[in-house]
Amino acid sequence: IQVLEAGVRVLQYRDKHANSMQRQQRARQLQQLCQAHQVVFIVNDDWQLALEIGADGVHLGKKDGDLTEVRARAPSNFIIGVSCYNQLSRALMAQQNGADYVAFGRFFPSNTKPDAVACELGLLTQAKARLQIPVVAIGGINAQNARQVIQAGADGIAVIEAVFGTDGRRDIYQATRELVNVFIKNYALDITI
Repeated sequence: IQVLEAGVRVLQYRDKHANSMQRQQRARQLQQLCQAHQVVFIVNDDWQLALEIGADGVHLGKKDGDLTEVRARAPSNFIIGVSCYNQLSRALMAQQNGADYVAFGRFFPSNTKPDAVACELGLLTQAKARLQIPVVAIGGINAQNARQVIQAGADGIAVIEAVFGTDGRRDIYQATRELVNVFIKNYALDITI
């Protein structure tokens, strides 16, 4: 709730360990909270779950389903984001096949995805020049370095550790506000938690 009250515009449910019943229950609870706060709710990886519960959208990685199939099965207002790692060609193809946004990263060292492919900030600039859909930056982003990805072209950022930390002692509301304020100062569009 603190994250939602701090001003995020999109919340993504990402859970790699729960069973399908737990995932459905948690996703429904988060969806209700997001609706109450007028925040877009995206499910990570699992497009079937996203459609089943009526989420606002899904974020697809390489192994999470075919974008064209999901687009064909989903309502017209269903948001589909695609992970493009460090591949501009994948982003161009995703846009052509109906993606609503693309994500690149990791841009900085990340405890959440330590083995994720590294990206140069210049990729964001190239992507903004060639794409007509929003570009999201992922990986190791925090209040101190978020401005770099925004200035390079990111329309949004996806964060976990910057808000929740690794020690569990972080002020979640304040950490989220710091990130939101970076966007307010730089006129960017989104922050996804």
